[in-house]
Amino acid sequence: MADGGGGSVHRLKRQLESSSFNPQQYVKLLSQQSDGDRDLQEHRQRIQSLADETAQNLKRNVYQNYRQFIETAREISYLEGEMYQLSHILTEQKSIMESVTQALLQTDRAEAARELQAAFPKEAEEGKARNLTTLLEKVEGCNNLLETPGRYLVYNGDLTEFDVDNMTLIQKVHAFLMNDCLLIAICLPSRRGMYKYNALYNLDVLAVVNVKENPPMKDMFKILVFPESRIFQAENAKIKKEWLEVLDETKKSKVLHEKCKKEEEAPRSPVVPEVSHDPFKDEEGPPDEEEVDLTLEWIQELPEDLDVCIAQRNFEGAVDLLDKLNSYLEDKPLTHPVKELKAKVEERVRQLTDVLVFELSPDRSLRGGPKATRRAVSQLIRLGQSTKACELFLKNRAAAVHTAIRQLRIEGATLLYIHKLCNVFFTSLLETAKEFEMDFAGNSGCYSALIVWSSSAMKMFVDAFSKQVFDSKESLSTAAVCVKVAKEHCKQLSEIGLDLTFILHALLVKDIKAALQSYKEIIMEATKHRNSEEMWRRMNLMTPEALGKLREEMRSCGVCNFDQYTGDDCWVNLSYTVVAFTKQTMAFLEEALKLYFPELHMVLLESLMEIILVAVQHVDYSWRCEQESEKKTFIRQNASFLHETVLLVVEKRFEEGVGKPAKQLQDLRNSSRLIRVNPESTTSVV
Repeated sequence: MADGGGGSVHRLKRQLESSSFNPQQYVKLLSQQSDGDRDLQEHRQRIQSLADETAQNLKRNVYQNYRQFIETAREISYLEGEMYQLSHILTEQKSIMESVTQALLQTDRAEAARELQAAFPKEAEEGKARNLTTLLEKVEGCNNLLETPGRYLVYNGDLTEFDVDNMTLIQKVHAFLMNDCLLIAICLPSRRGMYKYNALYNLDVLAVVNVKENPPMKDMFKILVFPESRIFQAENAKIKKEWLEVLDETKKSKVLHEKCKKEEEAPRSPVVPEVSHDPFKDEEGPPDEEEVDLTLEWIQELPEDLDVCIAQRNFEGAVDLLDKLNSYLEDKPLTHPVKELKAKVEERVRQLTDVLVFELSPDRSLRGGPKATRRAVSQLIRLGQSTKACELFLKNRAAAVHTAIRQLRIEGATLLYIHKLCNVFFTSLLETAKEFEMDFAGNSGCYSALIVWSSSAMKMFVDAFSKQVFDSKESLSTAAVCVKVAKEHCKQLSEIGLDLTFILHALLVKDIKAALQSYKEIIMEATKHRNSEEMWRRMNLMTPEALGKLREEMRSCGVCNFDQYTGDDCWVNLSYTVVAFTKQTMAFLEEALKLYFPELHMVLLESLMEIILVAVQHVDYSWRCEQESEKKTFIRQNASFLHETVLLVVEKRFEEGVGKPAKQLQDLRNSSRLIRVNPESTTSVV
């Protein structure tokens, strides 16, 4: 029998897989050849068996393909890592070869230049001047550059300028590096080989910074000249390296040349005789202007050292140099040379401040957490920029928190998403507060800014929280659990003295009110619907297990005297409507108490009273309208359960959850005793 059945299934499979299979013809023949309903049922079972087998095969194939896909992905990832290592090795080898070649070429060029200058010094200088004159003839608006004696061309080439903020292409330029300045000229597309003057920068105030490779933006370097910065791109890595090296060498050569020139001129200055014509002036000591020794080597090199520190991002070293200078000049008179020195230094301070501000800008990478900002913040504080450091630090952290929340993957399970959201947000808030306390420990005036920032950050959190919990119409129980999770995380901030619970309550009160009102309406509608179908009959739970389950449910609701309403053979001397109302009302109260805070007191109280009135008024109305004595007794029994048990349990549980009794609930319970006190009355005060 089994073999025959299996053979028929295989024949059916071959028939259905045939390319000439016609469904309409197949069904027609099947209905003609079938002998009654039983044959059709058996055929249907065979087709269903074939469909189940096909589904299982499909699942196995999908699983097998998925496993192969995972294995392939792992293999690709492994190969990708090997290719990256190979590419890195090749790049290093190429860089080493280029460095060796460049060093050899520079050595040859330097030796040739020295030999030429030694043999023909005058001709070499004239050749440099002629070379500069020839090139500058192609640049419009720079004839006055030739008026400076001793100026000659060191290096030149085409570059591409990009915007510093958004890295968009601006223009093609040609840069001329001279021994004391850098000329930037714009290429004229209408006149090939001709340029137009754009800017001239003195090498004393110019800093060169290498820009990290970030494909497709590569082979770039930055020119820093306060208050602006410009980014240029070379044709390739080799030319970029040449520009960086020749700029650095030229700046050093200029400093060395000026230093040697000052040393040569020093002996020529008139010597002050030791004996003055006025003998009384010898006792007065030197004039004030000579008290400050600005010829010290470290002071002479200070502006250049500051430029190097800024270019190399050695912020601590730059601030140390500034502190050293300020300490040295603290008790010195403010002479004219000191003013000039301070002017030069203040210009570097502005450059350093701009770089530190850029380090803290939200456009920078936000990885590393708040600790990544500590370096820039501490140096700004040392520069006397505590307010700016505080503002930039908090802006940076606000952007980090916003990015973290935005990148959080929306989960299908609301509670899972809320756990992740709270972990991400409150962890970031806690880390920010601890870092703030560490960085601004000596600036108590900045703490108010942290409170304001925390409030705005909390609003950002509540927006994401409400969108997932309240806007998606989650159940009240889910909303209560989610709010409880947020409150628990919020309490953790109290450990460091930052209590934001009241802000969380203030931001959530509107959404929680709406949720309570919405759930109240649902309960009232359900109660009214059950009331409309009420037949006032006792409940028959059929089995002891069902009766035991109901007894346990009522006990969890706080109804401890439920046994007095149970009868024999699984009967309950209460109506289905009253029992369902009790369970639903107590569930609403329990969930609402989880959401409770003082601002919601009246909302919760009024919602409870409205729900209770729907049931009490229905019982009162039914008792007054009922004519049968037996049913009237049963209704009175249900009314007694509501008045003496349910309302008392609600009142007691509300007082436990809130911490104080509700007079409105007491008044409602006292005014709802009409049926028990005066069962013959035909009026109601409810």
